Amino acid sequence: QVQLVESGGGLVQPGGSLRLSCGASGFTLGSYAIGWFRQAPGKEREGVSCIGRSDSSTYYADSVKGRFTISRDNAKNTVYLQMNSLKPEDTAVYYCAAEWERYCSAYAASYKYWGQGTQVTVSS
Repeated sequence: QVQLVESGGGLVQPGGSLRLSCGASGFTLGSYAIGWFRQAPGKEREGVSCIGRSDSSTYYADSVKGRFTISRDNAKNTVYLQMNSLKPEDTAVYYCAAEWERYCSAYAASYKYWGQGTQVTVSS
């Protein structure tokens, strides 16, 4: 059974950092394009970052460029989203998603497998 599980969310002050993890069971993440998305209350799901199969491509939304970094650890079958210099507007539920593609996409409709999400709250 294919399953994605996010972890690492929480409450952090503005300017702080969090590292989100996306772990998988039932398949090898290194063979998939992985996307990170977020959804704030009352807003549409937004593509934040993604990484292609074998790190063939990466993407960052303009709103997070220079602050967020996506990476893989194939030995741990995990993809990370390192989030630095967090802002209140980064507050959202963050989801990881996977698709059997070489290149990643910032569009949610491109992904078949989804995790349950992890809450990130940036507040003083």
